[in-house]
Amino acid sequence: MSLPEPLRRRLGSFSRTVFTDSHRTGPRHPGDRADNEIVSSLPLQMSLYFNVYFFPFWWLSAVVMLHLKYPVLSDYYKFILVTIMILASLIEVIRLYLGYMGNLQEKVPELAGFWLLSLLLQLPIILFLLFNEGLKIQPLERVVHIIFALFLTFQVIAAFVTLKRMVNKLATHFRLNEFDRLEEHPVPDFYSLGREERAVSVARRGAC
Repeated sequence: MSLPEPLRRRLGSFSRTVFTDSHRTGPRHPGDRADNEIVSSLPLQMSLYFNVYFFPFWWLSAVVMLHLKYPVLSDYYKFILVTIMILASLIEVIRLYLGYMGNLQEKVPELAGFWLLSLLLQLPIILFLLFNEGLKIQPLERVVHIIFALFLTFQVIAAFVTLKRMVNKLATHFRLNEFDRLEEHPVPDFYSLGREERAVSVARRGAC
């Protein structure tokens, strides 16, 4: 299972625009090849691994606390909390899947999707649950939300660094392929072309 191709192209284009290091023009060392460089992040993968086991505990704690305080909440916050729990659960499943695929298989579109979901959707949701006192936050909720927010903050930073390395690797690989093609099919030298044209012109005038 993978992302739809139009979405992959958009995420790939976004990643090249945002994460490409314009100051890096090639491998750091003369013998380096882009194909041999492993850019998957071990800290990010460890964070995702522990996040997978933590999420069911967070979900169960949030649902139990919601059930206990539901009668004392206003109708406005009841609707908000139920909607947030549904959205957060769906987003987290998709987010973790994209994180695993993008990091382990070094797929830029998937990892970019994971980064965007973490930064733009999941982190704001958790911060809302953590800091909005109108939700009548309980001590257990505060603890699990803080841990979840720490997971998300670390993953946003780690995914950003990993994406930069992946995009730079792809850019370097592209430049090396272009260089190899130029070596196999060199472009004729400009000055040699000029000399050949002058020789042909002189030969024509001599024939006349």
